[in-house]
Amino acid sequence: MKTTIDTLTALFTELESKLKQANLWASQAPSTEALASQQPFCIDTLKFEQWLQFIFLPKMQYLVAQKLELPKSLCLLPIAEQVYSSTQTEHIDLLSTIKQIDELFAC
Repeated sequence: MKTTIDTLTALFTELESKLKQANLWASQAPSTEALASQQPFCIDTLKFEQWLQFIFLPKMQYLVAQKLELPKSLCLLPIAEQVYSSTQTEHIDLLSTIKQIDELFAC
């Protein structure tokens, strides 16, 4: 499990880096109301990359740091491919990192 945690931690760092390289990293957090959405991926209030930055990464990093149970499965790639369908070639590195994260969770 340690290898998986180390790999996952490295992939979280890589995801942050890929978001920054793609100019998708926000310098300011969304409003508390936007972050409180009950919709999957906060689709009604956030862009997907905002959800990754402000919901997904902090939650997953917290679970890893606290040694809490991780999700049994994770399937981020389908929504990422949909969101970036018109710009997939521009975001190939980002999509690759998301795919690697999914693979750790046997999507």
